[in-house]
Amino acid sequence: MALHEHQLLRHTVKFRPLQVLRTEELTPSMRRVVVGGPALEGFDSPAPDDHVKLFFPNAAGEFVVPTMTEHGPRYPEGQEPSPARDYTPRWWDLEAGELAIDFVLHGDGVASRWASNAKPGDAIAVGGPRGSHITADDFDTYVLIGDETALPAIARWLEQLPEGARAQVYVEVPSAEDRQELPEDERIAVSWLERNWFDAATSTLLEDVFTDFEEPEGDTFYWIATESRRARMMRKYLEGHLGVPKEWIRSKGYWKAHGDEHEGD
Repeated sequence: MALHEHQLLRHTVKFRPLQVLRTEELTPSMRRVVVGGPALEGFDSPAPDDHVKLFFPNAAGEFVVPTMTEHGPRYPEGQEPSPARDYTPRWWDLEAGELAIDFVLHGDGVASRWASNAKPGDAIAVGGPRGSHITADDFDTYVLIGDETALPAIARWLEQLPEGARAQVYVEVPSAEDRQELPEDERIAVSWLERNWFDAATSTLLEDVFTDFEEPEGDTFYWIATESRRARMMRKYLEGHLGVPKEWIRSKGYWKAHGDEHEGD
């Protein structure tokens, strides 16, 4: 097997009608909603940064989800599609029939409104994941960089950290109260960067990490998830200034500064 060989897995997409089982306030900015039901049977999410698509009731209070075709998803004609947003599954327990999704509470977007008001019995539909990007497990170090929307994926990265590998983690959050418990041992170093409620789209705390950055010894994989423009610029810096091979970087825009809300966790 070649060094640092990534894999892309494709999954059969299923749309699962589920219900809220309970909620948990994680921090002032994040709320966990645990959903479940018989339709969760067979659910799987192999990669730490997988995303599922959450479907919320449309204006008529109905769930109108697409049918997967050879040309992609198709919605029924004459019906208003359900609003949908992408989120990373935090954890799931098929024996208990539970799936946890962590929502950043911000603004007035459809997902934030729903999560803020979610209560046991509320309905939601979940589709996917459609595919999983399995990062090679033979890097010496994994550098994980993200804002609060990336916390569910970062936590999963650390829980699945390959044996013998190290992790350097840089997390930007609105305030000190928004820190969360993350797996941490002698192989893992976590740095919390607090914006103190400065605008997340124009913050440079994550970018400033590279001012005096010392590249880890050995081969290093970089994972970045934050606002779309910021993620793109950090990728360009790693490639152009540090000479990191593009295959050793996975950069994801989890939200857009001018969108109606964050697209993920």
